[in-house]
Amino acid sequence: MRSDFRVTVSKDYLVFSSAHFITFRGHQCEALHGHNYRVGVTVEGNVDDECLFVVDFSILKKVVRTLVDEIDHRVLLPTKNAKLGFRDEGKRRMVDYFGEHTYTFPAGDCAMMPIENTTAEMIAQYFAHRTRDALAELGVRNLTAIEMEVEESFGQSATYRLPVTL
Repeated sequence: MRSDFRVTVSKDYLVFSSAHFITFRGHQCEALHGHNYRVGVTVEGNVDDECLFVVDFSILKKVVRTLVDEIDHRVLLPTKNAKLGFRDEGKRRMVDYFGEHTYTFPAGDCAMMPIENTTAEMIAQYFAHRTRDALAELGVRNLTAIEMEVEESFGQSATYRLPVTL
């Protein structure tokens, strides 16, 4: 196998529009707001001797597209944030900040994400791990790293690099 290759996918349809808020040090919580996010992914690894690619672009695009579609037009809520509590009342999702009721959303409009905060950094890390797992399920075993970029506005992005050992 040939090694040391990188392939990148950053398409105009790998985007999502979502609302979020971030909790800060102490007892500070920013106001609910939204972004039009863009996602790009780079994978590194060995080139298959027969196909001569690291991963089929169509597979990589489909995996990342599934991730962005799951949270597009949703309110992003970080389930691992110790400052927040979540409870459902009928079809409503209540969000408590330090035990005080702060937000009420339609439950179906919420994306419950197993992350600590809905920063671009944590979303990039979450997407990188999910991408690794999805590609492994599809039999992709030649990767050495996944690099995920989440841009929350033009010129403002976070990148997470995940070493891969499959």
